[in-house]
Amino acid sequence: MEPLASVSLASSASPRPAGWQMQLRVDYVVNKVMQTHRGQSEDAITRAIQDQLRSVGVVPNGRQIAQYAAVISQLPLLPPNNRA
Repeated sequence: MEPLASVSLASSASPRPAGWQMQLRVDYVVNKVMQTHRGQSEDAITRAIQDQLRSVGVVPNGRQIAQYAAVISQLPLLPPNNRA
């Protein structure tokens, strides 16, 4: 019988840190809300972020969401898109 080759799972492990998919989802939702809710109240932005994060399977971090909402509420409104 031939000897078996050793198997190491360490070399095939992903170089990405744990939680990278969740952070991508958070970034996507925050960018989406930033486009649609900028200049609105922090409460409305907080609710929008929390609702959308839950819809993509992410449990929102209240402190992080409050920081995002504070910044987004201070942004000026985007000009309307008049392309036909």
